Amino acid sequence: MANMYCVKCRAKREDANAQPVTMKNGKPAMKGKCPVCGTAMFRIGKA
Repeated sequence: MANMYCVKCRAKREDANAQPVTMKNGKPAMKGKCPVCGTAMFRIGKA
């Protein structure tokens, strides 16, 4: 579970299917979808 901010809903949401990714600069991040509206969510750090 990853706690990320949804820009469309303007709320923090949990995503159980969040995937850890590595950004171009080598830093870790989490990428997922909002369970309410389906918008892509992203969180830098905590991979």
